[in-house]
Amino acid sequence: MADFDKDNSTTEAEEVPAQDTNILTVLFFADIVGKPGRQAMSHLCKQLREKYRADMVIANVENVAGGFGVTPEMSKKIFKYGVDVQTSGNHIWDRMDVQPYIRYEKRLIRPANYPSAAPGNGSYVFELFDTKVAVINVMGRTFMNISLDCPFRTVDGELAALAQDIKIKIIDFHAEASSEKQGMLHFLDGRVSAIIGTHTHVQTADEKVTAAGTAYIGDAGMTGPHDSMLGMRTEDALGRFLTGLPKRLSSASGDVKVCGVALKINKYDGKARSIERFRVDFDPESVEGLIENGD
Repeated sequence: MADFDKDNSTTEAEEVPAQDTNILTVLFFADIVGKPGRQAMSHLCKQLREKYRADMVIANVENVAGGFGVTPEMSKKIFKYGVDVQTSGNHIWDRMDVQPYIRYEKRLIRPANYPSAAPGNGSYVFELFDTKVAVINVMGRTFMNISLDCPFRTVDGELAALAQDIKIKIIDFHAEASSEKQGMLHFLDGRVSAIIGTHTHVQTADEKVTAAGTAYIGDAGMTGPHDSMLGMRTEDALGRFLTGLPKRLSSASGDVKVCGVALKINKYDGKARSIERFRVDFDPESVEGLIENGD
């Protein structure tokens, strides 16, 4: 069903003992796409949480509903699989019924640089025993074709609004351009624990921990079907390029992988100690009793 050793890569500032109680371990699951991604999460989220001895799990869910948006029912399922906080991006509003849901479900956040009149919040503070973790979602503007507030000024404001006792701060930067993502790293270096890039669905190999203690990866990748074009059926997406005509896209199904990163962060100063990139195969045909339905 799963290969936990395939394509793993680790970048460490220094070796962290597994029993170090000063360290918080956080798993971040890359953009979950469609039913294949949800199925993989239903079987592997808790397994990976145990493998990494994770204290907290974050997942980007803006593509869980057939590749476009998230519904309340699907969000609730993702929470049941073992996810603590859900982030999103430019597809957050694709399903209309998410709007009343995101008003009261504070653990599902949308990019903070949407207009203030948009429902929901751009950040959430997760409390785990004596530790608080701020998760902030912000979206890039380069090549994104959307009118949003400046992500740099927005994240500055979100950080300024946090209580002084919150040391661990994790940013999901949902952006297209690698230059904008790297710019965010230089802008926030040493001020946040981690900057995790999302949106492109292609996992990058640029993970690192800076000397100032900020973990970074340009893009965490995609949890879903990799025999595809960014999770969509190849024949549909390729047809757009070949004909220039609009065509409805639907999620693919083959070569399902779970992608993301594991972070180790000091609880008391908020500095990242390591970042490990993972990409795990999932074969839906090898498991029984899938608990997923829907598109």
